[in-house]
Amino acid sequence: MWNEMGARAREAARQLAQTSDQERIQAICLMADRLECNSASLMVANSQDLQAARQAGLDEALIDRLHLSSTRIRAMADGLRALAGLPDPLNQVLEEVKRPNGLRIRKLSVPLGVIALIYESRPNVTADAAGLCLRAGNAVILRGGSEARHSNLFIAAVLRAALAEAGLMEDAVQLMDDPGRDGARALMGMHEHVDLLIPRGGKGLIDQVVRQATVPVLRTGEGICHIYVDRQADPGMAADIIHNAKVSRCAVCNAVECMLIHRDAANTALPLIAAKLLDSSVTIRGDAATQALVPQAQAADEGDWGREYLSLTIASRVVDSLEEAIAHINRYGSGHSEAIITNDQAAARRFLSQVDAAVVYHNASTRFTDGGEFGFGAEMGISTQKLHARGPVGLRELTSYKYVIEGEGQTR
Repeated sequence: MWNEMGARAREAARQLAQTSDQERIQAICLMADRLECNSASLMVANSQDLQAARQAGLDEALIDRLHLSSTRIRAMADGLRALAGLPDPLNQVLEEVKRPNGLRIRKLSVPLGVIALIYESRPNVTADAAGLCLRAGNAVILRGGSEARHSNLFIAAVLRAALAEAGLMEDAVQLMDDPGRDGARALMGMHEHVDLLIPRGGKGLIDQVVRQATVPVLRTGEGICHIYVDRQADPGMAADIIHNAKVSRCAVCNAVECMLIHRDAANTALPLIAAKLLDSSVTIRGDAATQALVPQAQAADEGDWGREYLSLTIASRVVDSLEEAIAHINRYGSGHSEAIITNDQAAARRFLSQVDAAVVYHNASTRFTDGGEFGFGAEMGISTQKLHARGPVGLRELTSYKYVIEGEGQTR
């Protein structure tokens, strides 16, 4: 059964590779329109998932990821339209050279082929992934979590109907309806049909896929994000940025999980930052220096450094230098997003060059690590590896390339 799904995806990918940019744009716009037209019915399907999630005792962070409001559905549709408005990622000349022997060599962007995505909780990913893959000329096989089953099935049905209406193969978008793990295991071993597998979810899911898959895997990561408040930071700016990075949406991978405060700034900055966080019911787990300045802080232990809370909890540590902050981040960070707050340009340059992460910030919230915020329309996830993509995985990262060589009878 699953192998047949892969074969159909391969055939759809071959068709998509021959479509024009305008045909793919038309299909994506139809997807967006149909999602909005079916918003009320989608929320009914989503309510079934929410009810089951609450009965199963899922925590609020997961329920927040699962929830689809009319605003979030509209955002899904707008994300698809944003993708439709981006330049064609295919058939672009990436490099071109004419050799001394007269051969003309061009490096052209082409689709990857069939992309598989295993993901948890967030049904909006179903639409985002389908739109991204289609815009880049790829077929996609989706395997969502059982907690979002009704929502994902509804979204996939709407998207497939839009593909048919646009004259494209419905099998360019397929959803595995698999409450067990057979489908996921099949995808991980579907090397005849799947060109790239992307896991998107918690650390357990990602680690399992990386260990077990025999197809190429693009690791999208947990977000153990830090914000370092330097000795020359503006305390008010630091408080606002850290509050935004933790409170605006705590259960996402670009939320800050640990703040590092320079000792010279701690007396002024840390109480101000802590007060703003505590007002929003954030739990602070700090070292001894943090506890001395913030009596409400709980004692942190080694397990708090390098922990992705995905909740209204943040770790706090006072450091003696920029070098100590960088060393802490490079040891405990996940390579996702890291930030420095400072008015010292030299310190900022050192931080940005020495911290090993996909995205580094100066005087801005880590919450901007997002395909939409980067102008990519959407993303398949945030890659924390270095090959073949790093950071938000957008259209360009969903393409490969081939060399087209034209000659006039040359032989070697």
